[in-house]
Amino acid sequence: MYRSRLKGSLDKDVLGYLTSIEEDKSLLKYDILGSIAHVIMLYECKIIDREDAKAILLALNDAMNDEIESNNYEDIHEALEAYVIKHAKIEHGGKMHTARSRNDQVALDLRLLIRDEINIISKRVLELIHALLVKSKNTLDCIMPMYTHLQQAQIGLFSHYLLAYADMLFRDVERLDDCYARINRSPLGASAIGGTALPIDRNITARLLGFNSLVENSIDATSNRDFMLEFCFVLTSIMINLSRMAEDMIIWSSSEFGYIELPDELTSTSSIMPQKKNPCPLELLRARTASVIGDTLAIMATIKSLPTGYNRDLQDTKRINLQIIRRSKESIGIMKKVVDDLIPNKDKMQENAKKSYALALDIAEILVKDGKPFREAHKIVGSLVMIADSKRKSLYELSKEEINNEYLYNIIKNLDIKKAIDSRVSIGSSNRGEDERMIITRMKFLDSYNTKIEERSRIIEDAFKELEKRLHMIING
Repeated sequence: MYRSRLKGSLDKDVLGYLTSIEEDKSLLKYDILGSIAHVIMLYECKIIDREDAKAILLALNDAMNDEIESNNYEDIHEALEAYVIKHAKIEHGGKMHTARSRNDQVALDLRLLIRDEINIISKRVLELIHALLVKSKNTLDCIMPMYTHLQQAQIGLFSHYLLAYADMLFRDVERLDDCYARINRSPLGASAIGGTALPIDRNITARLLGFNSLVENSIDATSNRDFMLEFCFVLTSIMINLSRMAEDMIIWSSSEFGYIELPDELTSTSSIMPQKKNPCPLELLRARTASVIGDTLAIMATIKSLPTGYNRDLQDTKRINLQIIRRSKESIGIMKKVVDDLIPNKDKMQENAKKSYALALDIAEILVKDGKPFREAHKIVGSLVMIADSKRKSLYELSKEEINNEYLYNIIKNLDIKKAIDSRVSIGSSNRGEDERMIITRMKFLDSYNTKIEERSRIIEDAFKELEKRLHMIING
């Protein structure tokens, strides 16, 4: 349909190579909405008359619920315009594309899609955070070793780990929120690259589509994909956080640790070893994270050397972006199921905590409170650990003779793991009081973000209601 300058039809193999119809199907709704807004604007700016606008809008309205023939077209924009011309006739439908290019169309469709996906994914991440907070509240009494370098470091609470994950994901929601503000700008009306000589009003289409403002520069509006890249960066950050959570849970569900148990319905077994209970969804989440990282790098590599202005290379970034979105949404859902249903083994965690040397810092800090320089206290307790380790004993099991210091012996005998945790006073430390406080404040954060997302969705919904109202006013006169 677009081959005015070229002879004959596009080679079939070349068409197959060029077409983006499959991935464009997810953009069809947005292409129709953008076209409706554009036609209303053309009418209100007196560039087309009511008869033209009515015929085109009737066809677009039908296209919302109709099957669009997509074979033999390069993309959904061409397929939709062919549909409109077929139903509204060339004398009317041929005017739909006035003052518009596929270049600003695809930029618009992507912004509309990503804008919706930000709200959807934000809600899903918040649901996962809620699950983490609920599980935290229910595990405030689960005492366990905490780890650095995968070595036992300090005694803490399982709830504290879960709260750490919640805070990581809250920052991702903040990033999505920041990203939304830059996504929510309209490129429509920028045309191919340099704007148009026709008297359009870009602000009309921006308002009708619920955008806050315009991407003003016509080159920037049509050829830049930094908004997509930023969105993919945030999804990559979410996936990395989920992957780290998955790694912990894979280790903790192993027989060697036994800190948590995953429900049967979230695990797989072996084809040959009947005893196996494999955390396969979590393992695949790690692999999907690698794919998302690679896909984001692929978008970066595609964009890095493009000359300014639209280039067809950008078409492939659309496909990759959709894959990143799909994998991220699936992974968030899987992790929520895991968090909801995992069963902490309180006894095993506490047993390992008691046997560990992770109370060493707490003992050193008692010595500091009694006036010892920290470095001297560090040396004293380190020597005790060396003795205990050589005798294959816990610190609690050392005799008075082995400790050879009644003052130290009394400190160790009177310090249990619960007292050690309760003694923490720094903000954000691992103790029950701080964890309870953080759960309460983060529940409030959840409410605040949910309200913000609902407000964003309401603004979009109100804009589309106005769009529909104007559409029917033109159709019905």
